[in-house]
Order: sequence, then structure tokens, then C-alpha cells
Amino acid sequence: MQLKKLLYLVPFLFLISCYNAERNCSDFKTGKFKFEYEVNGVKKTTVFERKDSIEIETFEGKTDTATIRWVNDCEYVLQKKHPKNMAEEKAIQMKILTTSNNSYTFEFNIIGSDDKQTGTVTKL
Repeated sequence: MQLKKLLYLVPFLFLISCYNAERNCSDFKTGKFKFEYEVNGVKKTTVFERKDSIEIETFEGKTDTATIRWVNDCEYVLQKKHPKNMAEEKAIQMKILTTSNNSYTFEFNIIGSDDKQTGTVTKL
């Protein structure tokens, strides 16, 4: 009886291991987006517009521009055009993990750092 259960379990595990999350990354190369997150219990919102190789971001009334270098359809490097300090000079690696009709989940880190964070962006 145990062998019979195992024979049913193996194909099921194989199917699960082959599952790939949906990633229609090209749908998010251009457009207007919103990223909401929490800092010390306070909700923050960043709105940005992406035009393939340029991203214009507005946060707390301040606008900034960054260049985008696409590594592939789902990964890009973001670099501030006019950094105001040493921290802003560092490029950020972005990777889209999953997509839906109007949003995507991503992970990001400063290049050279292993500390990755995740977030969700909504297309407006």
C-alpha cells in the first residue's frame, strides 16, 4: 500500500516543482506606477513613470530622475542621474519576480550588497 501512495505522490511533486510564477515583465517596461511601503508604522507612497530607459520618481513632493539599464525582460539596474549624496550614487539591482494584470512583485538590493528587500508595485 505504501508503494502505491508513493507512485501517486511522485508525479504530484514533479508538477509542483515545474510550476513557474507568471512573469509578463515587458508589460511593465513603460507606464505610470505606485509603490507603497511602511517606515516606522507610517505609510509612504512613491509614484514614478518609466519610459524604457528613464524613470521619473516623485516622493514627498520631490522629483528625481534615474536611468534604467535593462539586463533582460525582468531585471534592470537603476542609477540616479543627479545623486545628492554617496548613498544615492550606488546603483540598485531590480528583479521582477511575479506579475499580474496591474501589478508586480519585485526584489531589490544595492549592487554589492546581499541584503535584498521585496515590494509590490501597482500600475496606474
